[in-house]
Amino acid sequence: MTGRGLILAAPASGSGKTVVTAGLLRQLRRRGVRVAAAKVGPDFIDPTFHALASGAPCPNLDVWAMRPATLAAVVAGLEATAELVLCEGVMGLFDGTGADGEVGATAELAQITGWPVVLVVDARGQGASAAALLRGFAGHRPDVPIAGVIFNRVASERHRALLTGAVARHLPGLAILGALPAAPPLALPSRHLGLVPAPEADNAAAVIDRAADLIGACVDIDRLLELARPSTIAEAFAAAGIPPLGQHVAVARDDAFCFAYPTLLDGWRRDGVELSFFSPLAAGAPDPGADAVYLPGGYPELWAQQLAAAGAFFAGLRRAAAEGKPVYGECGGYMVLGDGLVDGDGHRHAMAGLLPLKTSFAEHRLHLGYRCATLLGKTPLGPAGSRFRGHEFHYATIVREGAGEPLWSVTDAAGADLGNHGLRCDSVFGSFLHLIDTSD
Repeated sequence: MTGRGLILAAPASGSGKTVVTAGLLRQLRRRGVRVAAAKVGPDFIDPTFHALASGAPCPNLDVWAMRPATLAAVVAGLEATAELVLCEGVMGLFDGTGADGEVGATAELAQITGWPVVLVVDARGQGASAAALLRGFAGHRPDVPIAGVIFNRVASERHRALLTGAVARHLPGLAILGALPAAPPLALPSRHLGLVPAPEADNAAAVIDRAADLIGACVDIDRLLELARPSTIAEAFAAAGIPPLGQHVAVARDDAFCFAYPTLLDGWRRDGVELSFFSPLAAGAPDPGADAVYLPGGYPELWAQQLAAAGAFFAGLRRAAAEGKPVYGECGGYMVLGDGLVDGDGHRHAMAGLLPLKTSFAEHRLHLGYRCATLLGKTPLGPAGSRFRGHEFHYATIVREGAGEPLWSVTDAAGADLGNHGLRCDSVFGSFLHLIDTSD
């Protein structure tokens, strides 16, 4: 039986949709509903909370970075395994990228999938005016179905009555699903890249449980379920994604290397690739039997001292490189492949020394945005000229990039030339880009 979907979006970032989504997922599981979670856009961190709440990985659905066939395959896979797919939006409903700032927005995913939108509205500082806000969002794009609203951070019972009364009068066709009070402490800890990922956040499970309790008491779950619809997306076949690095890939996975897209790893598994995971922070090393090594992004800048002491990890990387095996690093993984990493206190730590690269976290500078990348030379990812789409999000800076061949020629989402990125030395290569899909 095909599952149904809903998108939880908001008028703006900071409305609380991540906690509401995670709480809904947990509440629905308690009621015996088979749920699946998804996240719009390239965010790595919010999906960790939805995975914890739902009990299964939370893939990204990215209209800008994924080819239509890739997007369709992920949607079909979610609906095949769940009664309800709950997808959290990104930023405001109509906020995207590109020259007009709308490409790849949550609204575009809603239009493509046909999944109805439930808006999470931060009600602080407004009463009856919320109806005007909702009318504007509901009428902005007729092809984006806005089906309901959940008010968040409501100050009192009188405040709730003002909000719901105004919507009932002015928007009688919009489902008022509930109002969540502002009083309970539902905050999650943050740091430089956003929320602290769920595996590291000591209070994550408790916050999700409190949110689920609150939602169970304040949200009309039965009516919310009635709003969900099967997707209307056209194609539903598995599309080839990022080419695998080998037939047995050793993948670093721990708090320092936690940013690997589930869709990338699932694509490799579908291609018959064996994945073996190891933790550098727990003195782990890549499986000597693997024919390639993948170092995802993460937080090496926070674990630089421990990584510098991980002798078995670095010995395994150097052995793989000496044997000519592909060793590929993205963002944090790229930093670790260099010869030095300067932490936030200005202390330098020796890294693998496989690329002539020194990076620093001592002076923060935000690098953020979608990227189009073209390979400048042959790698296991493809021949020169192969094109990919991905995302860049980091505060680290490059202190030194030495001799080595550049890996990518890069443009941003609006087509502006960003020059060459990354390095390639024999079988070792990497950059600050997180790859999401190939590009037609």
